Amino acid sequence: MAEEELATKSPENDAQESLVPGDTVAQEGASMGDHCVTDRPSPDDSPTGEISKIADIDFLPRQVYLSKPSDYPHLPSKLLLLLSSGTGIHSKNNQLQADKYAGEGFLVVMPDQFAGDPAPNTTTDPNADPETNPSLIEKVKLGVAETAKSFRIDMWLARQTPEKVLPILNKVIEGAKEEFADAVANGGGIYAAGYCFGGKYVLLLGSELSDAVAKGQSMKDEEQGQVKTGPQIKAGAIAHGTLITKEDIEGVKIPITMACTENDQLFPDDVRVEGQKYLVDHEIPHEIQVFPGVPHGFAVVGEYEDSKVKDAQKTAFEQMISWLKSH
Repeated sequence: MAEEELATKSPENDAQESLVPGDTVAQEGASMGDHCVTDRPSPDDSPTGEISKIADIDFLPRQVYLSKPSDYPHLPSKLLLLLSSGTGIHSKNNQLQADKYAGEGFLVVMPDQFAGDPAPNTTTDPNADPETNPSLIEKVKLGVAETAKSFRIDMWLARQTPEKVLPILNKVIEGAKEEFADAVANGGGIYAAGYCFGGKYVLLLGSELSDAVAKGQSMKDEEQGQVKTGPQIKAGAIAHGTLITKEDIEGVKIPITMACTENDQLFPDDVRVEGQKYLVDHEIPHEIQVFPGVPHGFAVVGEYEDSKVKDAQKTAFEQMISWLKSH
């Protein structure tokens, strides 16, 4: 059981503070920050995977981003389910992230967990410097724009419930087991990595859920005594998860590693600490590394000028890929 490690300095947190109305516990708490819904400028590399359909499974929107090792199927691979941030499968950054895992030997399936409804994005250049001394009128305009943007994100997030997302993921898993049975067998199951929004669902897929919940029943309406199945994955890795609850962690039955941001309103320190205590007490194999001085979303592929963030991004990927390979 690994203790928390501090990787960088100078705390920084750009998470939003607004509350999200919704129909499940998962939608309560801080809203998503810019790094969850806006891509950083991406490297010049072009994605090597493709938007595809998975088997003959009937689900909407029936698309995934698929990235394969260059030597597959001539050499065996393992199947990795990659669950993205709110920017979804058409994000170049997320596609490049999938390609990095493929470059490490995983056959990567990144599902459209938002069913064609990625997070609203009104920021075209997240690196753009704000005006140094904006006029009063400009301040008002910026304030109104940010309020409207936050409202749109909160309304979008309220639509992305486990009742909507879990059935999509289970359909993708069903199709992947059929189409890539060799990779599933070679790995002894399915692996999963999740960033931001996707982090929560790695934890849920690594839990025992009733069949009704997996098919879309509200978790709060789940009846006592229902037979539970799962976990759906063999091992998981998450980076700066969003809207994770203590109950999400307490449900985990698989080896799990977490790359976390310190003072993260989207994954509060108290939730992380209580969750780790549960993992220790129940002897669930785990590793948790905490990175101060980096923004939520730092681990997703993207360009940063701050060398500390660059180093943390590299360290987080090494942490996650090493965990998946060793489990």
